[in-house]
Amino acid sequence: MEQAHFIEPDARVHRSFLDAMDEFAAEGRAGDNSMIGAEIAEWAPGWQEPEVFEAYTRQLRADALEETPRAAGWVPCTTLWWVQGDDYLGRLAIRHRLTRHLREVGGHIGYDVRASRRREGHGTAMLAAALPVAGQLGIAQALVTCDVDNVASRRTIERNGGVLEDQCGNKLRFWVRTR
Repeated sequence: MEQAHFIEPDARVHRSFLDAMDEFAAEGRAGDNSMIGAEIAEWAPGWQEPEVFEAYTRQLRADALEETPRAAGWVPCTTLWWVQGDDYLGRLAIRHRLTRHLREVGGHIGYDVRASRRREGHGTAMLAAALPVAGQLGIAQALVTCDVDNVASRRTIERNGGVLEDQCGNKLRFWVRTR
């Protein structure tokens, strides 16, 4: 069986991606205060159409480029999809620098594993695989946050060397070396 690995957002996993987004939506993530929630709210109405999905993947890839226009307060962000063959397992986003908001809440790296593939070690493997990528982007130590009550995410961060700095509101803030 093929090992799970990162790819840039790609239309070849379209069907599996849609199934995963249905799982996130069933959890109440549509329109929540997360990247997945925002993308479901914005893109889901047209995702079934191959042309719309291709435009979505192009936008995600372009978001990594400094010169790409973006809303005020948004920073370049590299999005990677964790796949096994053509099976979409999750996503990870690396924000290239921190804003005040990202320092408090979002951090450099955020990740999501689809519900049907959780508790298989994918979150831990994704974060481990992303740390060298963050290092190549010039991030020596990545800020990674999780909700206070998200024990699984806290363990994922700690397994990857995360050192707790503090609690900011409902978020725990960890620093993880990338090199």
